[in-house]
Amino acid sequence: MTSYLTDLFILQRKRFAPSVKDCEKPLNANDNNPDDKVVPLKKALRVSSTKVLRPTISTNRLLTKSSSSSALLQKCASPQQRVNIEGSDHEAFIRNILLKPFKVPIPNYEGSYSSRVLGMRRSGVPCALHDPYEEGALILYEPPEQSVTEKLKDSSKILVHVVVDPVLTLVLRPHQREGVKFMYDCVTGRRIPDAFGCIMADEMGLGKTLQCITLVWTLICQSPQAKGTIDKAIVVCPSSLVKNWSNEINKWLRNRVNPLAVDSGSKDDIDRNLETFINQMANGRRRCAMPILIISYETFRLHAEVLHRKEIGLVICDEGHRLKNSENQTYQALSGLKCPRRVLISGTPIQNDLLEYFSLVHFVNPGILGTAQEFKKKFETPILRGRDADATDTQQKIGQEKLEELLSIVNRCIIRRTSVLLTKYLPIKSNFDLTHNFLPQDELIVCCRMTKMQKEIYERFIHSKSTIAQMKAADSGYASTSTSLAAITNLKKLCNHPAMIYEKCAENAEGFEKCAELFPIGFNPQKQLQVDLSGKMRVLDCLLAVVKATSNDKVVLVSNYTQTLDTFEQLCQLRRYSYVRLDGSMSIKKRAKVVESFNDPEVGAFVGSEFIFMLSSKAGGCGLNLIGANRLVMFDPDWNPANDDQAMARIWRDGQKKLCFIYRLLTTGTIEEKMFQRQTHKKALSSCVVDNEEDVARHFSVDQLKDLFKLDDKTPSDTHARLKCTRCINGIESKCPPETADTNSDLALWHHSQDKKRLPDNALKSVWDAGVISFVFHQKSHETTVNEAELAENASERRSDHDQKENDENFVIDNDECESSSSQ
Repeated sequence: MTSYLTDLFILQRKRFAPSVKDCEKPLNANDNNPDDKVVPLKKALRVSSTKVLRPTISTNRLLTKSSSSSALLQKCASPQQRVNIEGSDHEAFIRNILLKPFKVPIPNYEGSYSSRVLGMRRSGVPCALHDPYEEGALILYEPPEQSVTEKLKDSSKILVHVVVDPVLTLVLRPHQREGVKFMYDCVTGRRIPDAFGCIMADEMGLGKTLQCITLVWTLICQSPQAKGTIDKAIVVCPSSLVKNWSNEINKWLRNRVNPLAVDSGSKDDIDRNLETFINQMANGRRRCAMPILIISYETFRLHAEVLHRKEIGLVICDEGHRLKNSENQTYQALSGLKCPRRVLISGTPIQNDLLEYFSLVHFVNPGILGTAQEFKKKFETPILRGRDADATDTQQKIGQEKLEELLSIVNRCIIRRTSVLLTKYLPIKSNFDLTHNFLPQDELIVCCRMTKMQKEIYERFIHSKSTIAQMKAADSGYASTSTSLAAITNLKKLCNHPAMIYEKCAENAEGFEKCAELFPIGFNPQKQLQVDLSGKMRVLDCLLAVVKATSNDKVVLVSNYTQTLDTFEQLCQLRRYSYVRLDGSMSIKKRAKVVESFNDPEVGAFVGSEFIFMLSSKAGGCGLNLIGANRLVMFDPDWNPANDDQAMARIWRDGQKKLCFIYRLLTTGTIEEKMFQRQTHKKALSSCVVDNEEDVARHFSVDQLKDLFKLDDKTPSDTHARLKCTRCINGIESKCPPETADTNSDLALWHHSQDKKRLPDNALKSVWDAGVISFVFHQKSHETTVNEAELAENASERRSDHDQKENDENFVIDNDECESSSSQ
C-alpha cells in the first residue's frame, strides 16, 4: 500500500508539474468541504511499522470528482492531459467501492470493529483444559448443549467439559475411573442435594490413593466455569503415611504441584507453615504455590485453631476409621474445619459396630442419618437383633427391612469395591507349592494346640478366685472393664509364649499364684528362647525352617505386642536368620529406608539380605508396602478385624510379582479362637451393610461370644464346632464349597482340613508332623492356574510401559497449564 501511494504522487508530479506546495493546497479554495482537500504527501507516506492501517482513499482525496476535477482540467493545457485525468478519476472511484470497511456478517452485531483478533474468534472464550474428544478421555462433567447464538451472547455463562488430566488417565484402571467419577459427583453436590461428602471404602490394594490424587488435581485445575473448583486441599493421614502421600503426589503428578508436608518441628514452626498455607490466595487464573497440605491426625488436632481460620476447598481423611468415635478430640477438630467437601478413605468403614459407621457417614455428610440417638433407635437396634443367631423370624424380617432402608441412604455417598478386582492385576494369593497342581489359596487359619505347660497355667488362671469373681461380676453387669481387659491380655500373652507372663508368675500376681513352679528349673526369659514351651512358636519355627531351606522367599512376622517381637528376635538369633524390626520406636525417616531396602529386588539377591521383617501391627499395620516378601504370619489376633486385615494386606499389593502365602495362627480352644469368632461376627455385619451381602450366615449368638474364659482343649477347633458345618462328617470334609461362594466373611464356605492329607501346602504338611496343628481353614482367592515367571513378566511390562509414557515428550505439560483454560 505504501508503494502504491508513492507511485501515484510521483505520477501526478510528472504529468501536471505542480509543486509539492501546490499539492498540499485545496484544489478549489472556495469549497469548504474538509474532505475535498488533498492529503499531504508526507502524511500519506507516514505509515506505522507496527500496525497495518486500512487505506481511506475516497474520490474526494487526491482527485475529486466534481469541482476539484474541473479546476484541475482548467489548468491542463492539452486534450491528452484531460483524458489522463478522467482515467485517474475513474480508477479512484472504483477503488473507493472495492475498499469499503469490513462489516461483521452477524445480524444486529454491536461489537468492536477495531479489536485486533483473528477471524471470528473472540478473546476470553472459556474452553476445556483437556480435549474431551480424545480417545480414552475421562469426562467428569459434560455441559449441556448450547446453540452458537447462546454462546455468543454471554461468554461468562458458557460451561466447559471437566476432563481428567491425560497423564493420570493413562494409569487409571477401569474401577479407578469409576471411583474418580463417583467422588467428583459427590463433592460437587450432584449426587445428594446440599451434601458434598463421600466415603471411599474400596478394599486394600485397589488404588484409593491414586483415585484421590486424581480428584484433588482435577478440582484444583478445573471446573465447568473454566477455572479451579478449589484453591486449597488438606490431606490428613497417620504420621507414618505423611511422607508416602507426598511421594505419591510427586510420582503421579510428575512434580507439577508442590505439596506442603507438615508433621514435625516446633509449635511455632508448624504454626508458621500452616498460616502460610491458609493465607494463600489464587491470583486470577494462577493457582496457589502450595495448594495441597499433608498433615498427620495428631498434628492437625494440636494446631486445629490455625486451620479453622480460613475456608478450605477439600479435606481428605486417609485411614478415616480413626474418626469412628465422634466424641474424641480429633473428630471434633476436623468437624470444625470450614470445608463442606469431605472425602473419607477407609477400606474398613465398619470395624466394631454400626454406631461407628454412623460417625463416619455423619462426618462427611452431617445430618443425612439424623442424630446418633435417632440412628440407634431406627437402625442399629433392629438390625443387630435380626443378625443374632437366635433371632426370631419377625426380628430377622424387621432387621432386613431396616438394613435395606439404611443402604438406600448411605449408598449414595459410599463407593465400595472388593479385592476380587485385584485378581485381574495381581498374582494369586496362595498357599500352594508351584510344583504341584493344587488350587490357589488365600489365607490359612491354623489352629495350634497348647503345650502341656501352657495348658496347666491357662487352667490355673481361669479357675483362680480372682478370675471367677470377674466372671460373676460380668454376669451381673458389675464387672470392671480395666480388670477384665488385663485378664484377657494375660491369656493372650500366655498363648504366644509363657515367657511373656513369667514375671507375673514369679511375683505370684493375681491369678498366677504358684504358677512359677511350672517353669523349668533355672528358667530365664532373657536368655536363649525355649521354643518348645509354646505351641504357636513351634509351628512358626518349623514353618520358617522349611521356607528358608526350600525357597528364597521372604517372610513378614506380625504381632500386636512388642514383647512378642522380642521373642521373634530371640528365635532369629537362635536360628541365625537375618532380620529387620519395625515398631513404634523407629522414626518415620528410618522406616522408609528400611522398607525400601527390604523391597529392593537387587538387595534381595544377595546372601546377606533380610529374610524376616518383624512388624508391630499398631506401628506399621496401615499403609506400608512390603512386596519384598510374599509370606506373612499373623501371630496373634486383634479384637478389631480391620486391624488384622490391614496388617495382612502388607504383602499382597500392586507391584507384587510372587504368589502370596498368608498364615493366621490361633491357639486351639482358647480366648484367641473366641476373639476370632467375634471378628467373624463383625465382618458378617460389615458384609451386609458395606458389601450389600444378603446371605451371610448367622453362626454365633451373643451369648456364645461372651463366653471368653472357657477352655476347650478336646476339640480340634472350637470355631469349626460352633459353625455347625454340614459339609464335614466326623471331621472330614466330604463336600467342597461352591466356587461362587463369598469366602471373605463366611467360614462355613472355606475349605476345612483336620489332617495333613488335605492340606494344599507342603510346608504345613511338614509342620503337621510335629503334632501341634489340630485344624486348618484355608481359603482360595480365585480359580486361575498361573505361571510365576509369566506373572513377573506381565507386571514388569506394565511398569515399563508406564515409565516410558512418563518420559515421552508429548506428555510434558507446562506448570501453568490450568491457567490457560479461560484464556484460550
